[in-house]
Amino acid sequence: MKKHLPYQIIHLQLHETIAFPALDFKDKRYYLVFWWRSMALGHLFVELEEIMVEEHYFRRVVEALKPCLEFYQSEKGGSETWQLYLQMQDFPAWRTFMEQVFKEYTAVAVPARVPVSVVICTRNRARQLHQCLLMLQKLTCLPSEIIVIDNAPIDDDTQEVTGQFSTVTYVREPRIGLDIARNTGVDAASFPIVAFVDDDVQVDPLWVYHVWKTFDDPETAAMTGLVIASELETEAQYIFEKFWSFNRGYTDVVYGSSFFNKHLHHGPPVWRIGAGANMAFRKAVFEEVGKFDEILDVGAAGCNGDSEMWYRILANGYKIHYNPRAVVFHEHRNELKNLRKQIFFYMRGFTTAALLQQKQLKEANYKKRLFRYLPKHYCQLIIRGFPRYRSRNRTLWAEIKGILSGYLFYLRNNKKSSVVGYRNSQKSKKLNLA
Repeated sequence: MKKHLPYQIIHLQLHETIAFPALDFKDKRYYLVFWWRSMALGHLFVELEEIMVEEHYFRRVVEALKPCLEFYQSEKGGSETWQLYLQMQDFPAWRTFMEQVFKEYTAVAVPARVPVSVVICTRNRARQLHQCLLMLQKLTCLPSEIIVIDNAPIDDDTQEVTGQFSTVTYVREPRIGLDIARNTGVDAASFPIVAFVDDDVQVDPLWVYHVWKTFDDPETAAMTGLVIASELETEAQYIFEKFWSFNRGYTDVVYGSSFFNKHLHHGPPVWRIGAGANMAFRKAVFEEVGKFDEILDVGAAGCNGDSEMWYRILANGYKIHYNPRAVVFHEHRNELKNLRKQIFFYMRGFTTAALLQQKQLKEANYKKRLFRYLPKHYCQLIIRGFPRYRSRNRTLWAEIKGILSGYLFYLRNNKKSSVVGYRNSQKSKKLNLA
């Protein structure tokens, strides 16, 4: 079997230089991430010998940056002159142009602390938690509260690690389950915005600030942020980032009633909204729509408690904002065995959540997606992948098994759902945070 060649992740700061990078494009593969100061602009997968001359490199960079720059320029009625500055390597003109485009995002006074509760749900991962807490102490803008939910621990390691940080609150939750831990975190939070972050991610220094700023709009009930891969050394990590990525792009997206209603006939694809590794909510919204559904935990259905919550928020007429300026870096599973297990539970949870969502609102026709679109989709993948099933198809059978397992789980357990129903007002609201 051909050995997998890793991708080296290179972060290129375009406020410092736009020169052709001194990289070995002949013998190495790269994942290039482009930045303007603290703002991620786009990325490129670069294969062996794919870039041999500067002209080709800058053409690829323009393609990668175009969606983001067109988005930010649209607010100012901009032009395409930036493409010429980049291709001609006219750095002074490029810098002047970019400073003007991003002035309101980068030339602002950042408060030292904001009224946000950061919740970290963890289980028997003291080493990762320690690194996460160290990082949170060094943010440019600090949260007012950090809460560690120790979920069904087998020892006191997590409590001991948390005890090293005087500003961190420790809460032990004896019942196992991520959504159980999330709900415990919501109850423990003292501030109006509750942000969740995984214990194995690295957070950008301005992450909390951008989470807080997202809720300037009173109609925003929840937000998700950009998740960038921290490592792409193995085939499993590459497959996940290429085909299952948490990265939802580099431009803002506001999800509301129009998105929900547009997709209602085949089930709103709420999984597009973001990832649970980087999300936040107004605490008040849980009083309106309920808390996370604990039937979707790992060990039960599998996962998807986050996307099911987003579904309920949209169904109740509130908005969710994907903000790519709130950035975290995620370490993907590095072995195919673990990746297949992860994808199995993703699809098991996806199927259970979709059926629960349709049960809550019959007009959301997820059965069409599950029993018409998905069988056709997987038949095509099986045929195309035959007989070797490489790359994208390495997880194919785990996906199919997960879907079938999720359907059986739903039939046996749907009455145990902690969601008891909700309004379907289908109009934007302002949450009362008093």
